[in-house]
Amino acid sequence: MQQNRAVQFLQAGRNVFLTGPAGSGKTYVLEQFIQWLKKNGKTVAITASTGIAATHLNGTTIHAWAGIGINDYLSPFELDAITQKEYLQRRLRTTDVLIIDEISMLHSFRLDMVDLVLRTLRDNPLPFGGMQVVLAGDFFQLPPVNRYNTDTNYAFEAQVWAQMNMAVCYLDTVYRQSNDPLLQILQEVRQGEVSEMSMELLQDRMQATWPDDITPTRLYTHNIDVDALNKKELAKLRKKAKIFLMTTTGKKANVKILQKYCLAPEKLELKIGAQVMFVRNNFAAGYVNGTLGTVVKFTDGQPMVETVAGKTITVEPSSWVMEQAGAIKAELCQLPLRLAWAITVHKSQGMTLDAVDVDLSKSFAAGMGYVALSRVKTLQGLYIRGMNQRALLVDERVQQFDNIFREQSKQQ
Repeated sequence: MQQNRAVQFLQAGRNVFLTGPAGSGKTYVLEQFIQWLKKNGKTVAITASTGIAATHLNGTTIHAWAGIGINDYLSPFELDAITQKEYLQRRLRTTDVLIIDEISMLHSFRLDMVDLVLRTLRDNPLPFGGMQVVLAGDFFQLPPVNRYNTDTNYAFEAQVWAQMNMAVCYLDTVYRQSNDPLLQILQEVRQGEVSEMSMELLQDRMQATWPDDITPTRLYTHNIDVDALNKKELAKLRKKAKIFLMTTTGKKANVKILQKYCLAPEKLELKIGAQVMFVRNNFAAGYVNGTLGTVVKFTDGQPMVETVAGKTITVEPSSWVMEQAGAIKAELCQLPLRLAWAITVHKSQGMTLDAVDVDLSKSFAAGMGYVALSRVKTLQGLYIRGMNQRALLVDERVQQFDNIFREQSKQQ
């Protein structure tokens, strides 16, 4: 399905599952729909399964929005306590459209919990109390985090999923890799059958060395490896450091939530020569979330970054906001940068990176390899340090349901 066709289903008021491969434009479609809703006076709740994903759309987590927190189960007493909160009553009763992005990382039982809260509070037996619901994401990407090493519960296994009468909008054109050989490899990973030719291509990237003028961002599966490398590389630079501190407004609790998931750090230490990554989209300024560059100098107190593409940008502060029912609850202001010698695979989801040096030797979750490999635009921008046997695994249930989603989308 093409993007404009998906927007039409959304504007028609249908419950929609918006899906498709990495780089097919799901976030773009959501942004178009959100703009249309606001122009037409609709109240939209912009949420996501994780805080990082929520900041991409200036939203909040679905857990906070619905008042369910991190509970795995709601007792009658807990449900009653939630529905008695006046601020939740105002918020949930006045919302016209609920968007939940990165649905692949939301447990089935939590989607059912949100449904229960909305049916109860809105006193409406229809799914989610009768409001339009948009679920967006790709189940081949990172799954829900399991705290107790239990079986993964995907959102499509929720009881309410089958009750929603959703239109499935499967975006089938990938813009990130276009006609590059990497696109075929990613398609084979999704199918669970990586060909010998594709494996040979990946093996070649394990032997590749990057050019002198490019330092790829390293992707690791664990935070400890990321923090150690960024600290080590920054310390190597003998230039004087310049510190940029985040400013905030709003209630302390809301600010803390936004700070926790904003990819820009509270304290950003930069030096000339530091490798950085932009963490916001600003097409007019010439960068997107994931654009790599190097700090080349400071002008009037602001860093100048030369991107991998050769564009020099004077970086101005940007803002991140948490909105609820059109009102700003918290706002952060910081340079839209972070050190980028390394980041985790989890934090990279949703990004388009110019060059990646990935270590998948400690992969532990289905979809981890797919997310890492799909961050770059071309196979030539991919450098692989190692892969274990779990790196390219996908869940058989995801494959089965993905085939169903494709057929449902074709029938729309």
